Amino acid sequence: MSLRARLLCGWLRQTEKRVIARAEDPATLRRRVERSARLFFHPPRGTVFDEIALGADLAATRVTPAKERRGAPLILYLHGGGYVFGAPRTHRAMMAQLAMRTGSCAVLPRYRLAPEHPFPAAIDDAMAAYRAVMDHPQGVILGGDSAGGGLALALLAQITQEGLRQPLATFCFSPLTDVTFSGDSFAANAEIDPLLPAHRAEDIAQMYLQGADPADPRASPLFAEFAGAAPVWLTVSDTEILLDDTRRMAGRLTDQGVDVTCTIAPGLPHVWPLMHVILPEARQTLDELAAWITSLSRR
Repeated sequence: MSLRARLLCGWLRQTEKRVIARAEDPATLRRRVERSARLFFHPPRGTVFDEIALGADLAATRVTPAKERRGAPLILYLHGGGYVFGAPRTHRAMMAQLAMRTGSCAVLPRYRLAPEHPFPAAIDDAMAAYRAVMDHPQGVILGGDSAGGGLALALLAQITQEGLRQPLATFCFSPLTDVTFSGDSFAANAEIDPLLPAHRAEDIAQMYLQGADPADPRASPLFAEFAGAAPVWLTVSDTEILLDDTRRMAGRLTDQGVDVTCTIAPGLPHVWPLMHVILPEARQTLDELAAWITSLSRR
C-alpha cells in the first residue's frame, strides 16, 4: 500500500466517515458528494460529455474518449451511493479514465434514487437502460460500484433469467450484494473501514427498501441465479465492511459456472478507483480492468 493510500485512509476516517455517520438528510449527502466530485475527480483532456435519453423517460450521460477505438464495446455504468445519493456527474470522471484506457464510450443512467423512489425503481431503470443499449453492435459491458455494483449484478441475473442478449461481461468495484448485511466482515471491519460507517447501513437500506424483502434477489443479488451468465470481474479491499459481499458473490458465481475474476486489495478505501487523481493503486486497478475488458472484446 502506498504512502498516499495510508494518508488518504486516515483522512477519510477523520472526515468523510464521520460526515456519513452523522448525516440525516439525503440531500446533504448528495450535495457533499457532488461537490467533492467537482473538486477531486477530473477526466482526461479531450473527453466529451453529452446528456442523452435512454428510451422515453431515462436521462443519462454519455462519456466519449478523445480517441475512441473502432470496434470497442459500450460500457453501461451504474453509479454507487447506497441507492440514495450519487449521480452520473459524480462518477463520470472515473468512467472517462476507463474510456481513455479502453477506447470505449460509457453511458451512465440517471436512475431514480430513494427515498423518493424506493425499490424496485432502481432495478427497473437499470433494465430500461440495458434494453435501450443491448443491441449495440460491439456488445455491452455492464459495470457499477458499491450499490451500483449490486445493481449491475442484479441486472445481470435478470437479463440471464429473461433470456435477453448477454452483456460481454460485468465488472464491479466494492459491490453491495447483500442488504441483509449478513457477511462477517460487516462487523469485523467496522472500525478499520476507512469510509463506510457500518451502523448507518440499516438506515440507508430502509430508505431504499421501505418494507420490501431485503433478500429479494433484485435487491440482494447474492441470492440470485446466474447460470449461463457472461464473465464477471470483482474487486474489493480487505478493510471494507463489504469485503464478504464480494467474496461470497465470487463463490456463488463460481458455483453456478460463471467465469469470475476476483481481486482483494490490501488496505484501500471503498471504491478507490474514484480517487484516480490521488492514488497510484486506483490507476493500477483501472489499468488492470481495461486490459481485461480489451481482452474480452477482442475475443
